[in-house]
Amino acid sequence: MTKRRRFLALLSGTIASSLVLSGCLGNPPDRSGSATTKLVQIDPAAQAKLDARTISLGFLPILEAAPLVIGVEKGFFAKHGLEVKLSKQANWGAARDNVVLGSAGGGIDGGQWQLPMPQMISEGALTNGKKVPMVVLAMLMSQGNGIAAAADVKDGDLGVDLKKTPGYFKTFAEKEGRKFRAAYTFPKANQEFWIRWWLAAGGVDPDKEVELLTVPTPETLQGMKNGSMEAFSTGDPWPSRIVRDKIGYLAATTAQIWKDHPEEYLALRADWVNQHPKASVALLKGLIEAQMWLDKPENKAEAAALLSSRKWYNVPKEVLQESLNGQYRIWADGKPINDPSLGPLYWKSDRGVISYPYKSLTLWFLIESLRWKFYPGVVDTIEQARALNDRVTREDLWKQAAKEVGVPAKDIPTGSSRGKETFFDGTIYDPENPQTYLNALKIKR
Repeated sequence: MTKRRRFLALLSGTIASSLVLSGCLGNPPDRSGSATTKLVQIDPAAQAKLDARTISLGFLPILEAAPLVIGVEKGFFAKHGLEVKLSKQANWGAARDNVVLGSAGGGIDGGQWQLPMPQMISEGALTNGKKVPMVVLAMLMSQGNGIAAAADVKDGDLGVDLKKTPGYFKTFAEKEGRKFRAAYTFPKANQEFWIRWWLAAGGVDPDKEVELLTVPTPETLQGMKNGSMEAFSTGDPWPSRIVRDKIGYLAATTAQIWKDHPEEYLALRADWVNQHPKASVALLKGLIEAQMWLDKPENKAEAAALLSSRKWYNVPKEVLQESLNGQYRIWADGKPINDPSLGPLYWKSDRGVISYPYKSLTLWFLIESLRWKFYPGVVDTIEQARALNDRVTREDLWKQAAKEVGVPAKDIPTGSSRGKETFFDGTIYDPENPQTYLNALKIKR
């Protein structure tokens, strides 16, 4: 029996099932959607200096993955001597299983992640106790997510502040004979956090007044069209497609909930990084240049065209271009908004460099996990959260890559904190005092 098959046999039937996990254990990377830098000439001189020539990364077809795709398509990784093999993952559960396998076992070395998946994979909390240490190296994108509501609940006229529609969820339950259903793509991670934050800020207890569901990203459109959910939290372009296809409306963008918020991250297996520090820096150099390229307005149309292809997103380029430019139609009346500052940000914002892996931001996902008691035995205290965050989040390699690629010194953060963060309702998250943040939240476990 091969190593891969032995591993699958060990995992089979032991990881809690959900819609996103069913049928995906050991799901190999989708080779029909894979691509490498082979069409772009690798710089041989740069490659000769590296301690690895290739790396296998996974991605999901949402805008958070754009820097990885652009890094391949525009040759930013090849420029620094690294061949990046990108494999489209069927869902987040497949990505998790494939990083446990590692590229040596037919899986991946890392890639795009919702947080705190890398931390929990490191601790074995998502892998039936099998610990696979990982390292968070960079933020891929800020903002660019939304909470879409189904056309069937237009009467609720749901927006970012649910306090403006008091009692709607109770009225819905009385009318329909069941709870309002809200979905996300993977449990206990980014997109569940956004929808929980939205609901709780509006006085709606997500564990008592709403039925929460896990549905893979590619099933978003069909699921809402079939009426299997009333709201969905996921990354663009899916919320925009829901609006464009008149399946529903955009109740809120995550930028409205928390401006310049942390989103998904680049994370790799720690053993790969430890064995290949030079290649890890080369990967970050290519990523930084791809993020710089993506943030330039004149490149949005080309980016949309590249991402739209079948091997990547298989989404109309017009939809992608609107999303990249921050062009939304929000609320039940479809009010048009054209504001790039509310759309996906890859390199810089008013708060500074997006790409930098601030520990203050990666910590928030662990504090939010503590809020909802998501990972008992792993994150039970703020001290445990800080210790885990320090183990998994690395800032040194990003700084080295930024210096080598010519990022101005003024743009390279000198500390691990971005400072206090403010949500739309005035709630403040101070990474120096997370307990005060937790105390201010009225709905928690």
